[in-house]
Amino acid sequence: MLLAIRERRSEIGLRVAVGARRRDVLAQFLAEAMLLAAAGGVMGLALGAGAAEVVSATTRWEARLSLETLLLAGGAVAAIGVGFGVWPAWHAARLDPIAALRGPP
Repeated sequence: MLLAIRERRSEIGLRVAVGARRRDVLAQFLAEAMLLAAAGGVMGLALGAGAAEVVSATTRWEARLSLETLLLAGGAVAAIGVGFGVWPAWHAARLDPIAALRGPP
């Protein structure tokens, strides 16, 4: 997320210059962080469920997923998305529009 903010400084500066509020920029980048975390979480859950099925089919081990495990994994993904998205989003919201439009630091 920090890299995305660094690459999109001029876009952020332009948005703020034309009237976007700090909370709008914060919400945009926090939503992006949550979307990336959710996509990664869904792919991880699918790979884990697939691996559990392969293990069950090829060995005598019984690998099964419970609803509680899936909910716990989803909660962990959401917490990680928010945790690692808040600071970069806050940083993007605090950018000075003039400096952001001028170019890289």
